[in-house]
Amino acid sequence: MSCKVTVLYFARSAELAGLRTEVISVPQQITSLQLWKEIVKRHSSLADIEDQVIFAICQEYVPLGDQQFILHTGDEVAIIPPLSGG
Repeated sequence: MSCKVTVLYFARSAELAGLRTEVISVPQQITSLQLWKEIVKRHSSLADIEDQVIFAICQEYVPLGDQQFILHTGDEVAIIPPLSGG
């Protein structure tokens, strides 16, 4: 079973993806790493920031890994690259 989630891109991830938001269809039960790979399939340039990205599902930070999630249509996934400051 699949669902449609909204992916939000911030800062460098928005530059690499070429957009700030999109709705994608993904399996309802998925790991955070599988979800990331689904996103990278659409925007291969995002692979460059995989080791630095902060990933959030439904406004909750999650590591990229084997943790299983059950997503629902309308859930938000945020791709937040590291922020530089000074």
